Amino acid sequence: MASASPPKITFAKVDSNVAYSKVAALSFSPADQKIVYGADPLQYALLWRANELDTAAQKPLVVLIHGGCWLSAYDIQHTYALSTGLVQAGFNVWSLEYRRTGDKGGGWPGTYDDVKAGILAAGKYNNSEFDLASTVLVGHSAGGHLALLAGGEINNLRGVIGLAAITDIEQYAAGENSCQQVTKNFMQGLPKDLPEQYDLANPSKQPLHINTVILQGGKDNIVPAFELDKLDRKIIILDDVGHFDWIHPGSEGFSTLTQRLRDLTK
Repeated sequence: MASASPPKITFAKVDSNVAYSKVAALSFSPADQKIVYGADPLQYALLWRANELDTAAQKPLVVLIHGGCWLSAYDIQHTYALSTGLVQAGFNVWSLEYRRTGDKGGGWPGTYDDVKAGILAAGKYNNSEFDLASTVLVGHSAGGHLALLAGGEINNLRGVIGLAAITDIEQYAAGENSCQQVTKNFMQGLPKDLPEQYDLANPSKQPLHINTVILQGGKDNIVPAFELDKLDRKIIILDDVGHFDWIHPGSEGFSTLTQRLRDLTK
């Protein structure tokens, strides 16, 4: 955890469709605090405070849910640079870790229950320092899937932003890439076997937060767009952007994300 305000990190501009390896190799500032929201070691949040320390409490809060195909192999660390970029842009960041497929208690619905508990913990932290009504929930990829669902239930949030979010888990489970193929592990079955569970886990079939924005890249081969217009929410597609651009602070996707956050919190 951070003990003093770290020096600002400069994130060099990158071309579109950036690789995961480049994101994972980025420098980052350490979090200011670790907050436990449950009994399991994976039930915690990392808090990065906005750099303007004297007014940090007045800065909007971003609750961040990392992606990684819902798998235990991909943890919170690959979004440390994203959290750093967001805090340098003037946002407090509450980044959630949670149990995933391969962890005891992970998978559906345990993973989703963790995410909801972690979001609500942000509203109770430090004598309600952060107001959920001023908080935007942001999720990337599988984390975007969880964010869309949670935003529909916790409707006192300011808004929800899905970054390359899995918006239709039934259609996603029918795909052939490696992330799509592990959907059955997360859900513990396929849609034909578990129709009711898939309905509950499907953002396309559940109510979404009224202030939901979907940011999608035209070059995303991991989570391709699927009938996004049916969500009846704001959709922004950047043609040259790939799956990991959204979580690289030097990308066009990140610039779009921060602008949308400012729009939602002004």
